[in-house]
Amino acid sequence: MGHGKVHSRGRVRSRSSLQLAWVPAGQSSILLLVLIFVVPLQSVAGLFAFLARDAGAGTAMLLLGGAWAGTSVTSLDSPPGRPVVAQAVLLLALVPFVLALAGAAAQSKPLFAVLLTLTALRFGLTGLYEAGLGNALQVAAGWTGLGIGAYALYGGLALLVEDGKQRTVLPLFRRGAARRSIEGGLREQLSVAQQEAGVRHQL
Repeated sequence: MGHGKVHSRGRVRSRSSLQLAWVPAGQSSILLLVLIFVVPLQSVAGLFAFLARDAGAGTAMLLLGGAWAGTSVTSLDSPPGRPVVAQAVLLLALVPFVLALAGAAAQSKPLFAVLLTLTALRFGLTGLYEAGLGNALQVAAGWTGLGIGAYALYGGLALLVEDGKQRTVLPLFRRGAARRSIEGGLREQLSVAQQEAGVRHQL
């Protein structure tokens, strides 16, 4: 999870720099960086989340990695600085799915839920811009992306410190099952694992 948030930070800052015109629209190399460096790492983070039996985080990481891979490819194949309708369709279609994942995470991992909610907002703003509804939406999406980057930096740092110290140092606001996974005993966790798919005999 910590690595996934760090990868999210790099991805949103790269895209935000384009939306805020900090990088000229004709310089597509930043999109290649997203494709070559960020997307594969986020995909690996998603796979490890599944291996850690965190299906929600795994689904979110892979979904977001796929979304940014798709938008990067379509941007490379489109005129610089011009809205891309295909991106609008993709991003606006993803908004309810990301919000659903945020709702599922809210009960036990509110920090991650807020991150996904902000991501859904950014997808919505970017999608509306790509649909041709005005440059102000692109600027708003860019600043939202910077906020997500800062928020993800805190989350990634908190998780990395926790991993090193073997205890929570910076608040992560876990609740329920997520909190028990850190503070609960092995017997308590195994009693839940025996009911999971792949462990029980039938689905």
